[in-house]
Amino acid sequence: MDMSGNWFIEAVHPDLSVMLKVRQVHYSGQTAYQKVEVLDSELFGRSLVLDGKTQSTERDEHIYHETLVHPAMLCHPDPKQVFIGGGGEGGTLREVLAHRSVERATMIDLDQEVVELCRKYLPNHHQGSFDDPRTTLVHEDARGYLENTSDSYDAIILDLVDPLEGGTAALLYTQEFYSIAKARLNPGGVLVTQSGPAGLLNFTECFTTIFNTLGALFAHTKAAQVHIPAFQTLWGFTIASDTPFPQDSEEIIDAEVARRLSKPLKYYDGESHRNMFALPKYQRDGLKSEKRINRDADPVFML
Repeated sequence: MDMSGNWFIEAVHPDLSVMLKVRQVHYSGQTAYQKVEVLDSELFGRSLVLDGKTQSTERDEHIYHETLVHPAMLCHPDPKQVFIGGGGEGGTLREVLAHRSVERATMIDLDQEVVELCRKYLPNHHQGSFDDPRTTLVHEDARGYLENTSDSYDAIILDLVDPLEGGTAALLYTQEFYSIAKARLNPGGVLVTQSGPAGLLNFTECFTTIFNTLGALFAHTKAAQVHIPAFQTLWGFTIASDTPFPQDSEEIIDAEVARRLSKPLKYYDGESHRNMFALPKYQRDGLKSEKRINRDADPVFML
């Protein structure tokens, strides 16, 4: 193995790190909130890295963003008003706007510098979605925004950075925050959040707790997991609503995707849907046995 050149080393577990050979560093700097790097590699293309954690890459971001957005959006019969928390790269916004029903997508991302860097360096992520007339982009804290707005939404999509101790989003995964978000949902509304690593080594870090916390507030919850190569593990997502989830056979999903979306997808379809909600036994056991509720006074952090 040729170890020459520049390598990015990322911890994926306290006892495990991975190395990625870097072809070019497009940007490296510090915003008011976090360290930001835009790296380019042969394997993943351009990558956004925040505080040493890979957020998304050109090679596989579609898996993450399609999984976050479409299963939840399909739980609502006609989503018109959508709130996006985080999502600086614009990939979540891109997928939301692919739904023909959407009239307005309100994206709240705290770090304006990150969004501007993504606009410049990650055009394949946002694909012009920031300039769509349906987009409203605001740079402030998502929690404060939801507390103070009188707007309501058919879908709330939380594409937040991981709940790291001392990080900008630690209090955006708690019962108190989810209560604030739930109050901004229209009748029949749905909330979805990325829920952290779901692989065998680390699924109890926050995935099971986020699911249990949402389950204490909403009448219906369901968890999904997909493999994100750049994250080196399975990744979890949680959907929550007070309205029962619709039928989701492969045929129904494929028909709804064809009817609702204005573009073809790369990852998500009926068969992928069935796979992502067919959790392995260790995850199902962990979700059933989890007792922790994530609260402001005692938040759960990713390692």
